[in-house]
Amino acid sequence: MERRELLGMLGVGAAGLLMSGSAKGAPGDSDEEKQARHEHLEKMGKCALVCNATAHHCLEQLKKEGSENREMHAKALEMTNDCQSFCVQAATLMARHSPLAMYAHQACADACRDCAAACEKGQDEVMKKCAEACRACEQACRACCAKAA
Repeated sequence: MERRELLGMLGVGAAGLLMSGSAKGAPGDSDEEKQARHEHLEKMGKCALVCNATAHHCLEQLKKEGSENREMHAKALEMTNDCQSFCVQAATLMARHSPLAMYAHQACADACRDCAAACEKGQDEVMKKCAEACRACEQACRACCAKAA
């Protein structure tokens, strides 16, 4: 993911933090911790972008007359919109080193798990790509929570 895509996805507040370099780690963090933090932010950003694209895909499928799997696409549309919101919130709190970020990561992991389950019911590549991005983000958020515990 390119830096400008991540900045656009996160919005103005987190973008300013990323530009200043604060998202790479807190003072005193090891290079390994900074790299892990950066990779986690990238996974959340990718998940948010893929969820956004998948929501659009689901909406297009719902607009088609006689479309199959309408119920599955409606559920996935809802889940991808919500999952994207959780990813953005968790990434924003992480970027500014919020002490409440851990709670957002827990919620993000659960949202990613549920979104992946909804998207895995789809048969096309868009849905599969979303499920994969959600699973990767879920794992990163759960690992982050495990470290904080």
